[in-house]
Amino acid sequence: MISIRPAQFPQWLQALADEQSGVKPMVLDVREPWEFQMASVKPDDGFDLVQMPMRSIPARYLELDRNRPIACLCHHGARSAQVVHFLMQQGFEQVVNVHGGIHAWSQERDPSVPVY
Repeated sequence: MISIRPAQFPQWLQALADEQSGVKPMVLDVREPWEFQMASVKPDDGFDLVQMPMRSIPARYLELDRNRPIACLCHHGARSAQVVHFLMQQGFEQVVNVHGGIHAWSQERDPSVPVY
């Protein structure tokens, strides 16, 4: 499994842009809805943000595009790592874990994201 730190996220996006022109990556936030409401990353032109709680992934993963790069995000990185593992077992190849989760995102990329 590949993991990236939030500080490495811009380089990950750039590498994807260099390799796959026109493909927009996705951040898959697998936290619970109350967590998502409390703190969330801000999508921009470089990626889309999709919220899908971890418990719903087995029933909903077919909604995800297998050909689209996905960075999975949770609170600290444990749940998202499980989702990455699950998606890889389902044949997804371009999926990474955001190590440290939204907590690290706040510390390394965007201090306006609340820490909880």
